[in-house]
Amino acid sequence: MLRLGAIVAGAVVIAALLDSSLAGQTNEIFLWPNGAPGALGQRPEDKPSLTAYVSVTSATGAAIIVCPGGSYAHLAPHEGAPVAQWLNSIGIKSFVLKYRLGSSGYRHPAMLEDAQRAVRYVRAHASDFGVDPSRIGIIGFSAGGHVASSAGTHFLPADNTAADPLDRVSSRPDLMILIYPVITMGKFAHTGSRENLLGQQPSPELVELMSNEKQVNAQTPPSFLIHTVNDATVPVENSLLFADALRAAGVGFELHVFENGPSHGYGLAVNDPTVGVWPKICETWLRKHRF
Repeated sequence: MLRLGAIVAGAVVIAALLDSSLAGQTNEIFLWPNGAPGALGQRPEDKPSLTAYVSVTSATGAAIIVCPGGSYAHLAPHEGAPVAQWLNSIGIKSFVLKYRLGSSGYRHPAMLEDAQRAVRYVRAHASDFGVDPSRIGIIGFSAGGHVASSAGTHFLPADNTAADPLDRVSSRPDLMILIYPVITMGKFAHTGSRENLLGQQPSPELVELMSNEKQVNAQTPPSFLIHTVNDATVPVENSLLFADALRAAGVGFELHVFENGPSHGYGLAVNDPTVGVWPKICETWLRKHRF
């Protein structure tokens, strides 16, 4: 009865969400309504969630989870809602992920657990949202790119015997979009992101594990990457290393490296005539993948 009650309650929440979304509003969906694993309290920052943007004209049936950046210390607003709204404008339903942060006392694996749960949530409720469960992607910016690439390289398979209905579906995203992403925890790491994720003195094994270029295999989702050569915050080598690993594993990818442009954190780059073309290029790539 408890499990059935939880499912019914979830359906009521989604119905309310869809009604309010049609009215132009958004709602927060807590990924663990009864408390996230390892939660440090009941603060808003202890409650990972999705904010859904699902009122879409001419919807394609695809969905993308949005991971804002912020060095695992904060969540950059311009890499959240505006990105979700851009995706809506091209017919893709979107969900902005609020994941736990190092500045709130969290370390790995909390952030990865939040990303895995987010993909599973959207997939498990795909029919409620009018989404194809085989067309669920993820996009991340800067440290959010590390969250997204972690979801694509550390995904969990479906567990048909799990008590939790969400665990009965895979956490693997069907594609990844990585914008000036943090990828490695090694030589070219962004120090702030690494410390907020792994602590000040992580073991070599943990550094290796969360250097996502070293976790790529043939099951890693196809990927789209953007970076600028002059990025002074997250070195371009992060994207280059990941692209090289994808190629070695036989995974499809598209990599665009701009010689000059805003150094970092430009989001959709709406005011830059050069780098600002990336959303349109990305849209073309998404269409190739039936998004």
